[in-house]
Amino acid sequence: MFAALLLGALGSVLLAQQDPQPALLGAELHLQNGDVHTGTNELWRGTLSARYGRIDRTSTSHDGAVTIDLAGAFVMPGLQDAHGHLLGLGSSLCEVNLVGTRSFAEVVDKTKQAAAKLPKGTWVLGRGWDQEDWAEKAMPHHRQLSEAIPDHPVWLVRIDGHAGLANELVLRGAGIEKGAQSASGGEILFDGDGQPTGVLVDEAMNAVPRPALAADQLRERLLAAHAECLRHGLTCVHDAGVGKDVLEQMVALHKAGLWHLRTYVMLAPTERELIERGPWQTADGLIVVRAVKAYSDGALGSRGASLLEPYADRAGHRGLVCMPKGAVLQIAQHCADHGMQLCVHAIGDAANHAVLDAYAAVKVDDSFAARRFRIEHAQVIAAADFERFHQLGVLPAMQPTHLTSDMPWAPERLGPERVLRAYAWRTFHRLGVVVPFGSDFPVESVDPRKGLFAAVTTRGEHGGPPAGYRPDQKLSREQALRGFTLHAAHAMFAEGKLGTIELGKLADFTVFDRSLLTCDEAELLQAKVLLTVVAGRVVFDGRQK
Repeated sequence: MFAALLLGALGSVLLAQQDPQPALLGAELHLQNGDVHTGTNELWRGTLSARYGRIDRTSTSHDGAVTIDLAGAFVMPGLQDAHGHLLGLGSSLCEVNLVGTRSFAEVVDKTKQAAAKLPKGTWVLGRGWDQEDWAEKAMPHHRQLSEAIPDHPVWLVRIDGHAGLANELVLRGAGIEKGAQSASGGEILFDGDGQPTGVLVDEAMNAVPRPALAADQLRERLLAAHAECLRHGLTCVHDAGVGKDVLEQMVALHKAGLWHLRTYVMLAPTERELIERGPWQTADGLIVVRAVKAYSDGALGSRGASLLEPYADRAGHRGLVCMPKGAVLQIAQHCADHGMQLCVHAIGDAANHAVLDAYAAVKVDDSFAARRFRIEHAQVIAAADFERFHQLGVLPAMQPTHLTSDMPWAPERLGPERVLRAYAWRTFHRLGVVVPFGSDFPVESVDPRKGLFAAVTTRGEHGGPPAGYRPDQKLSREQALRGFTLHAAHAMFAEGKLGTIELGKLADFTVFDRSLLTCDEAELLQAKVLLTVVAGRVVFDGRQK
C-alpha cells in the first residue's frame, strides 16, 4: 500500500542525484533592491532572479512573474536545520507544552488543566519539562501528579526526549512496579522505598503503551511543524528518525500540494525495507530520502549519555548504551551496502568513540569519507577523537543552543576538564571538518536566530557570562551562517545545489529585515523574517505581520 501510494502520488521516483523537473517548481521570481549575501564572501545590492526553481540572470519579467521590492532587506541562502524532528515539533504544538516550567508544581498544574478538558480515561501527553530549571533539581516523583490526575493516563516527556514521567495509571498498565527491570539501554528510577518514581529513561520509555496516532493526527502535526519552520525562515529540515507511517503522510501532503518545506529524511533504523530500497526523491526534489538515524546513547541532562569516565555528579555511573559498537557497525555496513548515509546520535565521549570505531570498520569499495556518515550532536569528545572525525571524513552535526541550554549545569555532570571537550564546534573548524548546524527541535527552539546567536556569542538568549560560556568556541558571523547553509547542504550531498546564492543553484532564500552580518549581536535575536523562498516560490511572507 505504501509503495503504491508513493508511485501513484508522484508518478515516478527519482534517485536523489537527479535534477528536479522544472514544471513542478516556481515559474519566475524577481527580488529587487536587496542586500544579497551570497555565502561566498560576496555582498551586493541588486535584483536576484529565479526561473523554474533555479537562480537565473536578471531578465525581463514574463507573464505570471512575481516581483518584490525588498527596499534594502538582507537576502541570504535559505536557512537549513540539519537536525530536527518534524513530528515531535508538531506534537509539541498540539500537546501540553511544559517548556519553561519553573517547578514540578507548575508541571502538575498545567497538565491538570489540560486533563480537565478531556473525557475521563483519555491520555494526557506533554513534553518539555526540565528539572534543571527548577529550584529542586532532582528528578520528579509521580506521586503529586498521580494524586492530581488519577483518572487519565499521563505521560510527560522530558525536554531532551530521553526520559519521561508516567503517572500511577500508566505505571500499572505497563507493569512497572517494585523490582521491575528495564530493557537494555534504559533505566527505571526508584525511590528510597524501592518504588518506581515514574521516571523512565531511554529504552525504558518503550514500556509505556502510548496510543498510536491516526493518519489525520499525523497530517495535522506535520502541517503545524511545516508552518512553524517556514515562519522562522527555514527552507530545509533534516528530519531525524522518520518512520514509514510519517513518511507516508508527508508524501500524501506533498501530493496534495500542501508541503513546501525542503525535507531531507533520515529513516528510523527499523525501516529495513525502505533502507534497502536505497536513495530516492520526489519528482520535484523537495523530499529526499537518503539517510538513516540511529541512537548510540542517551542524553546528558538525564545522565544517559555514555561517558568514558563516571559522571562527576553521580559516582560510578557512566550513562547508558542504547546501541553497542557491534550493532552500530552492523547498521553502518547495511547502510553502506545500500547507498544510504548513516547518522548516529552520540552525545557522550564513550558513545562518540564507539561510533567512530564502528565507522572505521565499515567495508566499502570506494572512499568511506565519500559516504559522509554523520554523528548527530557530537557533544562530548575524547581528546584523541577530534582528529579521527577529520581522518574518517565523519561529519559532526551539532546544535549551538545545546551549549547555552546545558552549560549552566554541564560542568557539574562532566567536571572542569571534560567540559572543555564538549560543544567544541570551533575545534572541529580548526581541523577543517565540515560542521552542519541545527537545533534538535523540539528539544530546543526551532528558531535559527537562537542557534546563530549561540554560535557567535556562546551565550544564551536570556544571558550568561558576558564573555560567553565557551569563548574559545565562538565563531564569526560568516562561519555560523555557513553551518546553517552550506555545511548543512554538504551534509545532505547538496552543496552543488544549495547553501550559496550562485547562478544555476536552487532558488532557496531567507530574507531578513536587517543584515545578520553587521547588526549588533543582540539584534540577531530581533531580526524579522520577511520572506521564506523555496525553489523560487514564496512560501512564507512576513512583511505585513
